[in-house]
Amino acid sequence: MSKNNADFQRKKRNSFVWIIAGAVILSALLGAFFYIKASKPDKVVFGEILKVHYEPAEAGEERILKYINEHIAPDYGIKIEGAGIQDSSLGNSAVASGELAASIYQHELWLREVIAANGFELTAVFPIFQWGFGIYSDRYKSIDELPQNALVAIPVDGGNQAQALWLLEREGLLELNGERQNAKIKDIVSNPRNLKFKEFDFLALPRVLDSVDIAVGYVSNFDAGKIPRSKGLLFPKAPRIFASQLVIGTKFLDDPQIKKLIRAFSDPRLKQYLETTNDPLVHGIYTPVSDN
Repeated sequence: MSKNNADFQRKKRNSFVWIIAGAVILSALLGAFFYIKASKPDKVVFGEILKVHYEPAEAGEERILKYINEHIAPDYGIKIEGAGIQDSSLGNSAVASGELAASIYQHELWLREVIAANGFELTAVFPIFQWGFGIYSDRYKSIDELPQNALVAIPVDGGNQAQALWLLEREGLLELNGERQNAKIKDIVSNPRNLKFKEFDFLALPRVLDSVDIAVGYVSNFDAGKIPRSKGLLFPKAPRIFASQLVIGTKFLDDPQIKKLIRAFSDPRLKQYLETTNDPLVHGIYTPVSDN
């Protein structure tokens, strides 16, 4: 091999070594960059537009957000934008992480179950409205006409069943033992009319109304099922603990924009709107928070 060839080979090997070394260093730097980025996530910064999660099946909740955005939020220097997400786990995760600013569709008991099951860092700030509940009948015009052994349709799920039973107790139709917010059929200790209960998914209650004596459930569901409100015997105020909460990601409670959002939702004009609106998607379906 000539001297020139040997020098060329040595230079080629040296260049190759430097290329490999450079690749290793670059790889290490990139790895360190992504590790730091993963371990120190970008700080959440809330802008002028604050997205609020609502239940997309409840059109009235979106109307409430639009009212706040148009008539209240401008006074606090923010804009409210609804985010309808069907999957509540995804929605709650987004609120906890700051992707969304808040949610408005959960009562306190439901929220406790969500936090216990998922570990989300969420805080219920205060109640903002209640879902109207009604006692409906195809057969009678008043509760006084309800006969002995009447068949009563109530929701099967825990929170909604407790609310239905609590309303019946408030009307003097039965008596419960223990904590009312967790009440189930087995907790009935006095039943003067010997009412019989049948459990259904709360969305199915309007469909079974003609096969029972009374059904107890959300006004919004009966409206959606084309059941006229004239078939409602009573529309009692639901207990305060079942009111919808303004829910915020716990670590964002002191954020200046979130504080503005909280003040906007606590503005007395929201209560006035719920009391006076003629919007058929809101009136009687969403009501001001009861006193107890």
